[in-house]
Amino acid sequence: MKSGISMKIVNVFTDGHGGGNPAPIAMDASSLSDAEMQNIAKEFGLESGFILPPPPGSLCDFEIRYFVPNHEMAMCGHVTVGALWLLHKDGKLPRQRAKIWTKSGIVCGRLAEGVGAEAQFEITQPLGKIDALPNPADSEAEILDVLQISKKDLAPFPVQNAATSRVKTLIPLKSTAILDALQPDFTRVEGLCERIDSTGLYPYAPHDRARQIYDARQFPKNSGYPEDAATGIAASALAFGLLENQLVDASDRPITIRQGRAMKRPSKIDIRFTLGDPGISGCWLSGRVEIAGGR
Repeated sequence: MKSGISMKIVNVFTDGHGGGNPAPIAMDASSLSDAEMQNIAKEFGLESGFILPPPPGSLCDFEIRYFVPNHEMAMCGHVTVGALWLLHKDGKLPRQRAKIWTKSGIVCGRLAEGVGAEAQFEITQPLGKIDALPNPADSEAEILDVLQISKKDLAPFPVQNAATSRVKTLIPLKSTAILDALQPDFTRVEGLCERIDSTGLYPYAPHDRARQIYDARQFPKNSGYPEDAATGIAASALAFGLLENQLVDASDRPITIRQGRAMKRPSKIDIRFTLGDPGISGCWLSGRVEIAGGR
């Protein structure tokens, strides 16, 4: 790693000890080249964030770039939440709100509750878009084959592509037991995602439908690792898929997406729809953050 670069590691969307998705974050990446950022992500083997000054005239507070081991991403929810938490904890966030320049567009963040290490930040995501799969019958059959399950394991809702920042494929399962037992053929995930225009498979099942709590797992297309412990962008997409299928209320009532349990990294992602005029205009995405280390 390039000398003089301070990397702090946080666990984001934690739900108990050892939980959350770890995120290495460079607090000042202004001296790093694209190749150096990519190499740092490869060294950590994790989604990594790099905080930069904002582009001139953007009216943003800073820019964040995001890299996984295999490539750059336009947006990463858990890295953004973790970066806001670190900036606040280190006294480098002058206000309780911030505007962040990303390659996916401007993201707004704000302090939801707490101070210091107990602070919890939330970030915006736009209105979700829901689409049918290309060649739905063939695509569904291939998804089931890659996940090594059968049609009887599906809940009676459609398999759909959904996106706020990146397209995720939402796969409704009958139970959390089926979800937890999944053993995908990881050698086929990238090719499948390429064919169905997706950046990852996101199977889900109800944990407590009355309380709007759902469990999920994310198998990314080509990030350099087989599964994510917590995926804010996928959880946001799922919230809009649940709304489309009338599985959550069209209100600002909290929605909870639990993830990471199969990896023994329990995570909890909190989502609230943004109510506009008329109707829902987007969502707020939040969760708890804990310091994990640094170098």
